[in-house]
Amino acid sequence: QEPSNKRVRPLARVTSLANLISPVRNGAVRRFGQTIQSFALRSDSKSPGCAQKSCSRSAAPTPPKRRNSVLWSEMLDVNMKESLSTKEIKRQEAIYEMSRGEQDLIEDLKLARKAYHDPMLKLSIMSEEELTHIFGDLDSYIPLHEDLLASLGEATKPDGTVEQIGPILVKWLPRLHAYKGYCSNQLAAKALLDQKKQDRRVQDFLQRCLESPFSRKLDLWSFLDIPRSRLVKYPLLLKEILKHTPKDHPDTQILEEAISIIQGVLSDINLKKGESECQYYIDKLEYLDEKQKDPRIEGSKALLCHGELKNKNGHKLYVFLFQDILVLTRPVTRNERQASYQVYSQPIPVQELLLEDLQDGDVKMGGSFRGAFGNSDKAKNIFRVRFQDPSPGQSHTLQANDVFHKQQWVNCIRTA
Repeated sequence: QEPSNKRVRPLARVTSLANLISPVRNGAVRRFGQTIQSFALRSDSKSPGCAQKSCSRSAAPTPPKRRNSVLWSEMLDVNMKESLSTKEIKRQEAIYEMSRGEQDLIEDLKLARKAYHDPMLKLSIMSEEELTHIFGDLDSYIPLHEDLLASLGEATKPDGTVEQIGPILVKWLPRLHAYKGYCSNQLAAKALLDQKKQDRRVQDFLQRCLESPFSRKLDLWSFLDIPRSRLVKYPLLLKEILKHTPKDHPDTQILEEAISIIQGVLSDINLKKGESECQYYIDKLEYLDEKQKDPRIEGSKALLCHGELKNKNGHKLYVFLFQDILVLTRPVTRNERQASYQVYSQPIPVQELLLEDLQDGDVKMGGSFRGAFGNSDKAKNIFRVRFQDPSPGQSHTLQANDVFHKQQWVNCIRTA
């Protein structure tokens, strides 16, 4: 959701990719170990605080989510426009778009500190430890992006054009490895922020910010997520510049190298982030029986998919498929927030797992489940998992919300 100019076609395309962080429906399968742009979290459908119409403050005028900006070509005089080919104008537009995006990012990082972090610390709305956990080293990345902006500025000629951008990017892009820790902490940071939103003082502060023009109708998490959304744009921005760069231009080969570098950086960040998220959920597991503690759970480095399913009795389960083992749990809520996941049956190692893809109506579901189906007790979107050897534990007939999520689960388990 990084603000951009609607008139710039490449950014419109890029923005749609960055919007992949969104509320996740119940029953959705969430996968990790793919790309950082696939990071999705359950978020509140209501804006924090002031949800009721009875709120005493009237809503502020709606500020735009996008900044006002101009195209690079709009800043050129007529003679300059005539001296450049259409392809070169598009190339310069793409380079300017990257430069402008860096400037916007720097402004938003500074805003996150000045408008959110510092006031909440000063007013004791959150403790310093909580704010550090949520914000991380966000402002430490400002000099990183200022350096790129300065290098682009130095490379810009008096007429506003940039001859070569490739060498600058090849030198700078490896520094984005610095985001490993920040991206790895996002799941825990989001969970803590959602927990703190239960506090009326936090709700009220965030709502006031949301109604203020400086926020551009973006909530706090949108600002905290801007670095991630920027990271996934770099390959697309570089490809856009390369697309409009002549094949005989000295930048062509170097830009291809730069694209390879950023893809490697994102892959490394994603691997680290996947391990961190996997450990986050392992730490949330509670065992009712010591026999359920399988060393394959603690040793997991990857969480292949996870999400909400229902069992044969209509009870909601939260199921985790780690790299080597399937774990069925019941979410446990304490103090009005989800605190942990209780492992309620013997985890099934994938090497010992038998998967049955059931057809609609193959199974009659009992309990409170039956009312959910139009055809009485004929269940839809179901599959069964069990031990190949039936002696260690019972089988589990599971139902997904829809055929799409069922297929995701079936494919994910089969792949494992």
